[in-house]
Amino acid sequence: MSETLQPDPRRWKALAFIAVAQLMVVLDATIVNIALPSAQQALDISNGNRQWVITAYALAFGGLLLLGGRVADMWGRKRTFLTGLVGFAGASAIGGAATGGAMMFASRGLQGVFGALLAPAALSLLSVMFTDGKERAKAFGIFGAIAGGGAAVGLILGGLLTEYLDWRWVFFVNIPIAAVAFVGAMTQVTDPAGRNRSPLDIPGTLLGTLGLVSLVYGFTRAESEGWSEGGTIAMFVLTVALLGSFVLVEQRVKAPLLPLRVVLDRNRGGVYLALGLAVIAMFGLFLFLTYYMQEVRGYSPIRTGLAFLPMVVGMVTGSTQIGARLMTRVPPRYIMTPGLLLAAGGMLLLAQMEVDSSYVGLLMPAMIMLGLGLGSTFMPAMSLATYGVEPRDAGIASAMINTSQQVGGAIGTALLNTIAASATSSYIAANIAGAESPVLVQHAGMVEGYSTALWWAVGILTVAAAVAGTLVNAEPQRAEAVAEDDEGEAAPVMAH
Repeated sequence: MSETLQPDPRRWKALAFIAVAQLMVVLDATIVNIALPSAQQALDISNGNRQWVITAYALAFGGLLLLGGRVADMWGRKRTFLTGLVGFAGASAIGGAATGGAMMFASRGLQGVFGALLAPAALSLLSVMFTDGKERAKAFGIFGAIAGGGAAVGLILGGLLTEYLDWRWVFFVNIPIAAVAFVGAMTQVTDPAGRNRSPLDIPGTLLGTLGLVSLVYGFTRAESEGWSEGGTIAMFVLTVALLGSFVLVEQRVKAPLLPLRVVLDRNRGGVYLALGLAVIAMFGLFLFLTYYMQEVRGYSPIRTGLAFLPMVVGMVTGSTQIGARLMTRVPPRYIMTPGLLLAAGGMLLLAQMEVDSSYVGLLMPAMIMLGLGLGSTFMPAMSLATYGVEPRDAGIASAMINTSQQVGGAIGTALLNTIAASATSSYIAANIAGAESPVLVQHAGMVEGYSTALWWAVGILTVAAAVAGTLVNAEPQRAEAVAEDDEGEAAPVMAH
């Protein structure tokens, strides 16, 4: 057997630094949201342009993930990881020092570019460093907790930094985090498996990148301009054309950017789809609960962030204590399906919210259920994400999980926000005439919109549970076993 299968004694220290880097990337999906009003005012960004602080990151990150994954396979995972860290820190410094809207948008785009290098490299490094089944379960449990809970931690940290320091610190905080991860990775991280020496698939890269950018932008535009607006429809038509061409090219080229065998495997395909659906629901949850707490209940940014703590605790517990302990004992679908149904139950409870709902009586138990359900789901799902993939494809398979979640986030934000806005408008129009308190009617309308959208999220999570129960059929010993390619190198991986 190849020496590459011998476990590296530094692997647990390496996990800590890889996890720190992953947390930084996940944080940036939400940490900027809370600081956005302050940044908009300070930089004199118009209401029409403020969405680009979020959209520039989403487009670059989502569009370049497949390329980032393949770069990690070709150039080396550790080298790509370190490059991503340095670039992400530099882009964050530009954002923190921004003097105007253009500089801010550019920094967010650069963060997305380097995040697309960093995230797949981190996950594929983990795959080749942890080859023992039980150890991998523990490592994936820790990493899964960060992947699931990091977004909520971003809300907490964003509230703290904005309220007690300055909005610029939501960017500057990435610099010391990246420095710690860089120094640790230099000394503790090894890259034991072979590289993919095939030439880069240029046509596939262009079609795949442009297709993903148009898809994410289509949903972003749908949220702000409407689903029937000409530009929105054009983006979706362009997406179908580009991604359809991408699939045709990938079937024909000798060294495809995304080998179709990676996504056509039953278990991997089931995981990608189930997690993408779960993220649609989860992004809607963060969006609506943040607005509910701040606009309806009058919570401060920091109090809003802290209110998400039960969900973070639930995710950490579900990932490390439920998913990791059961992964090597029962088939993954028997963890994922109940986990997604438990999350759907939490969302169903949340859909009962009213203007004056109790935090302790309703919101907190719902968030604990959601956290436990999603945390226990992410863990086995991530361990299966690239099960059986050769090490040379570990980066691209990791990128597919990131891509499914990034696209899910874009869909969730646009779709559920549109549903909520429509229900709110209808409620206010029907009840505002003759109302004693227009403010109460507006708040009730907002809650009606959130509740309606959350019912949709319940359905989406239920469909995700059905997907996991139907498509994912791996046995526990398969999830635990280490697949080998013809070079005798280990294969499993997980991803955010």
